[in-house]
Amino acid sequence: MLFRPTFKRIITNKSTEEFSGLPYIYALINCLICLWYGTPIVSPGIILVFSVNTIGAFFQLIYITIFIVHADTTKKVKMSGLFLAVFAAFGIIVLVSLKFFEPPNRQTFVGFLTVISLICMFASPLFIINMVIRTKSVEYMPFYLSLSTFLMSLSFFAYGMFKNDAFISVPNGIGAILGIVQLVLYFSYNGRSSEESRTALLESHA
Repeated sequence: MLFRPTFKRIITNKSTEEFSGLPYIYALINCLICLWYGTPIVSPGIILVFSVNTIGAFFQLIYITIFIVHADTTKKVKMSGLFLAVFAAFGIIVLVSLKFFEPPNRQTFVGFLTVISLICMFASPLFIINMVIRTKSVEYMPFYLSLSTFLMSLSFFAYGMFKNDAFISVPNGIGAILGIVQLVLYFSYNGRSSEESRTALLESHA
């Protein structure tokens, strides 16, 4: 996953082009909140959630760093600001949950934040979905991002059902549905050429 085609292209072209960095920002804050939710002092017995999201946060840090390095000035400033805001928000969440909540209320508080962060992460590609429909091209909707979103959501939906944890199963069920929508769009418009997509993109902004 580290060398996914989207980032190979960004590194090769030294440009983020029309790719959006927001899905990776949302994924980072989601991973941080979910790993916090999975810690024993918040939710005993679901260390797998902590482990998986720690790895996920590490990869998102790499992706965002690559994106910022190769972005134009406007995107660089925006992404850097969002990047710092993510860690500021996470720090506040940790502080508030430790200072003002005791178990099991702490799990409920962080659980609600987990649901919100997961839904925001799954909703973040909606801008790209809109672009795909308008331009009839999937050039800027990375296939591996859509596939990994679907598989991850499906896996955690099943895990949440097994653990009887609605904070995990409900948002991931929504994510699995949105993942299916993205994959359907990808295979529906994948035959469109790059040149055609650029023409449609220009026309859509005219």
